[in-house]
Amino acid sequence: MKILLMEDDPVLGEILTDYLQGYYAVERVFDSAEAMDRLDASSYDLLIFDINVPGQSGIELLRDLRAYNNTTPAIIITAYADTKHLKESFDAGAHDYIRKPFDLEELGLRIEKSKVLFRIEQDQHVWLDSDTCYDPRHKIVSHAGESISLKPKEAQLLEYFLSHPSRVISADELTQNIWTYDTIPTDATIRSHIRNLREIIGAERITTQRGLGYRYE
Repeated sequence: MKILLMEDDPVLGEILTDYLQGYYAVERVFDSAEAMDRLDASSYDLLIFDINVPGQSGIELLRDLRAYNNTTPAIIITAYADTKHLKESFDAGAHDYIRKPFDLEELGLRIEKSKVLFRIEQDQHVWLDSDTCYDPRHKIVSHAGESISLKPKEAQLLEYFLSHPSRVISADELTQNIWTYDTIPTDATIRSHIRNLREIIGAERITTQRGLGYRYE
């Protein structure tokens, strides 16, 4: 997993880099201009941007990247404790947000959650049964010679279920892990997406646990 870390604080930046390099391939930059140079030259699996850095802020840089169709998952880190910057981060295209000070283990858990959510380094086809296969890279379910392209939310739901088999997953958990801050769905919306997914992969694979949530088998 390849991470681009933008953090200008010399002490925190070194601590984060040392910790993350024990698990991932990490490149650290100090400001938005250097980040853009790296992004022009290479691709990354995950972006971790501090807000307050020289030049563009982490939020402004992320907003520009999204405008140019860069969809790399992004975590914003900041010392701000207000909801204004939280909302701005999600509006700019971040999928997660962590406030300083934080434990290194917490950051590691959020990164691992990102790997699951976006199936980073998990491009292999997944066999749902002997006749049904899911291609996570292209979001396609193939069955008996027929291929069906999943809509984005249905693909995210399927991938989340695949990552948590045989466990009851509540609607709140699905909301927190699949939808963004500004697009929180209703229960009816979640049920509609799951109904569509059942029609494609088979109703028996996703069971409803009344009052609790859903289970994928």
